[in-house]
Amino acid sequence: MPLYMYQGAYTAESLAVQIKNPQDRLDVVGKQIAPAGAKLVTGGFSFGDYDVVAIIDAPDDTTMAAVSVAIAAGGAIRAAKTTRLLSGAEWVETLKKASSVGYRPAS
Repeated sequence: MPLYMYQGAYTAESLAVQIKNPQDRLDVVGKQIAPAGAKLVTGGFSFGDYDVVAIIDAPDDTTMAAVSVAIAAGGAIRAAKTTRLLSGAEWVETLKKASSVGYRPAS
């Protein structure tokens, strides 16, 4: 199954609630996305542009999009970014196909 990197930035309200009731949201959300066929592989909390990063295994882009939309609809995330990750084999295939692309930069 494809892997996706989900990055989320919490709202101030969400952070305030989490301070009052601390818990590992990755554990909680991992269980909530399972019925859609998605699995939390790993993740961590960061600081800067995003507060949380999750690597999610999902069967297809539509499933991951549904997970992203459901999380956004919850209102706890003010900004998010989902990135499809290529496997090593997919990356090698991409590199091989790149030589057949006739793109040339403007000069």
